[in-house]
Amino acid sequence: MFKIMLIEDDETLFGEIKERFQQWSYDVYGITDFNKVFGEFTNVKPDLVVIDIQLPKYDGFHWCRMIRSHSNVPIIFLSSRDHPTDIVMSMQLGADDYVQKPFHFDVLIAKIQAVLRRVYDYNTEAISLRTWCGATIDYEKNTVTSEKGTIELTKNELFILKLLVEQKNKIVSREALIKSLWEDDRFISDNTLTVNVNRLRKKLEALSLDTMVETKVGQGYVAIEEG
Repeated sequence: MFKIMLIEDDETLFGEIKERFQQWSYDVYGITDFNKVFGEFTNVKPDLVVIDIQLPKYDGFHWCRMIRSHSNVPIIFLSSRDHPTDIVMSMQLGADDYVQKPFHFDVLIAKIQAVLRRVYDYNTEAISLRTWCGATIDYEKNTVTSEKGTIELTKNELFILKLLVEQKNKIVSREALIKSLWEDDRFISDNTLTVNVNRLRKKLEALSLDTMVETKVGQGYVAIEEG
C-alpha cells in the first residue's frame, strides 16, 4: 500500500480527496501542524506528496524546496492558481505534475497512478485475477471466464475493463479513461475509446455481461455489479 501525504488546509476538500484515495487502497496522511510540515513529512516518509500552493504560514513552494533538499519523493501540486509562472515554478522546484482546481477526481487518480508507476515501476496488473459478476478476469492471460465460457480481450479492452471494474458501480469519465490509457502509453483518442468500449461489450455479450457495462451519457461508463 502506497503512502500519500496530502498537504491541504481545506478540511472539506481534504476529506473528499482522502476518501477517494482510500477507495484505491492508498494510505493517506494529513498535516496536523502547518508550521511543521517538513517534520511531519520526515516522520511519515510518504511514497508521494500532493501539496497545495496556498497554505498557512509558508506556501507550498517553500515546503517543496525543503522536501526536495532531502528527498526525491514524487510531488504533485494541487492548486486553484493557474498562472503559467506557478506551473513553471513548480516544475523548476522538482514537482512531477501540476493539477489545477477544480479538478475531476478520476484525473487526479490517473496522474497519481502514472507518477507511481514511473517512479516505483509500479505494476498496475500486480493482482492477476479479479472476480466480477460471477466471472473471473485474468489480467495476465487477457481473458474473462464464466460458466458460459471464456473470451479473449485485446490489451486496450482489458485495460478499460480493469479501470471500470476497479471502480465498479461508480462512473468513470471518458476523460479519465483516455488519460489513463495515454499515461500507460496506450495512445488512444476519444473516438478510439468509443470503438474499444463497443468491441468490449460485443465480446462480453458471449458471457451475457454486455449489459453490465453501462454508458452514462455525457459522463462516462460504469461497470455494474449487483449485490
